[in-house]
Amino acid sequence: MKKELIICILIIAIIIITNVITQNYTKECVSQMNERLDILKEASLEEAEIKEESIVAEIQNIENKWNEFQEKLAFYIEHDELEKVETQIFAIKGFAEIKKYDEIVPELEKCTFILEHIQDKTKLNVKNVF
Repeated sequence: MKKELIICILIIAIIIITNVITQNYTKECVSQMNERLDILKEASLEEAEIKEESIVAEIQNIENKWNEFQEKLAFYIEHDELEKVETQIFAIKGFAEIKKYDEIVPELEKCTFILEHIQDKTKLNVKNVF
């Protein structure tokens, strides 16, 4: 009986520690992606001629950062959720390629919303448990 109790406590501790680690990593990823998306939003609202170069460079940075994060996030987050973010990034990239910079901002907002949804969905709270 004592052995089973120790094993159960150990399993619960491992689950909690793993959850804290994954939540912190998810929070870090969402934070960094939101910073990049905000930079891109500011660049797309500029009226300068260097706008195009800065937008293309920032989209490339966002895409690279997302690919880096996605490799680790895929271990514990549903792939459908990750694909939604990737779809938004490709939409942003597509609008930039056809130079419709005013269409980028709504896509950025959708991407931010999806990232925050992923972060909320992975939190350990009563709402997500039941």
